Amino acid sequence: MSSGAPRLSLKLALSAGLILSLSSCIADSPLDSLDPQGPAARQIDELSNPVFLIAGIILAIVLGGMIFSIIRFRDRGQAEPRQIHGNAVLEVVWTAIPIMLLAGLAVPTVQTIFDLTECSDDAMEVDVIGHQWWFEYQYPNEGITTANVMVIPAGKEVCLNMTSEDVIHNFWVPKLNGKRYLVPGQQTLLILEADEPGEYWGQCGEFCGLSHALMRARVRAVDVEDYDAWVARMQQPANLPEEGKPSEEHLAEAGLDQFQGICSTCHVIDGVNQLDNPIGPNLTHFADPYRTVFAGASLERTNENLAEWLADPPTIKPGSFMPNLNLTADEIDELVAFLQSLDPTKEN
Repeated sequence: MSSGAPRLSLKLALSAGLILSLSSCIADSPLDSLDPQGPAARQIDELSNPVFLIAGIILAIVLGGMIFSIIRFRDRGQAEPRQIHGNAVLEVVWTAIPIMLLAGLAVPTVQTIFDLTECSDDAMEVDVIGHQWWFEYQYPNEGITTANVMVIPAGKEVCLNMTSEDVIHNFWVPKLNGKRYLVPGQQTLLILEADEPGEYWGQCGEFCGLSHALMRARVRAVDVEDYDAWVARMQQPANLPEEGKPSEEHLAEAGLDQFQGICSTCHVIDGVNQLDNPIGPNLTHFADPYRTVFAGASLERTNENLAEWLADPPTIKPGSFMPNLNLTADEIDELVAFLQSLDPTKEN
């Protein structure tokens, strides 16, 4: 080995340590699991804090003992130190201490696990279905189907019944709870509750294909009154453009024709078409003020992003099941105008 190899290894180790230290200084991270904003996440945080504290104390004791031994018993030509192998008292002590620590940690850990796997009787239900690479949300009691952004009332427990349409996914909204798998053919459960209104970011936590990193999610918690208003407008049919309107409305009207001819085999818009098993997200209220992202919550819903996505989805999201449809610039403009017109809060 060359003389520069140890020096390079030391530089790499120091650089890795510096990067790790700097990463812990990031402020306002949307995926910060150490900033609980709901009861479930807070319960996990309150369990992990003492565990890390105890682990840190043990680490300090072990490292201190190692450093002391290295210095105190380093080879100076002295006789070999007296060995303690076979000392029954010491062996019982250092066996009993870890057992007591683990037993003490096991009780609150098991209790927390049970608490986080039982929904209350009055919890609101949402069905979460994982797809490559986006999350679908169905509200069975309200008759609502949407995607990418889950809207919930703040201060209300929400029970998620989760499964997957294709491969194993993992639903993770770190500020509201830990991770939970979505398994094809099985149902898993996750509890969400937000203390305050706000937007909480999520991410698929299990590698699920080429665009796993772009399989994101948003949970928007709102006041009860705003949630009721959202439910009311989601239960309405799509706000379609009227015929004969000039300029932008006419462009949206042409976009409706494009949707019916190109997009209606994979996407559903209530009042326009029906599919038994749509491949893509439900677009009925695509431009609702709360639905601010698309493409697996990886893109903000802007005209520019929509145009770029429609021009070539696989370039934006590798492996996308939405192919390059070779749309013309005019067709893209019409579809963008139509999709952005699907806002249930606006009047035609």
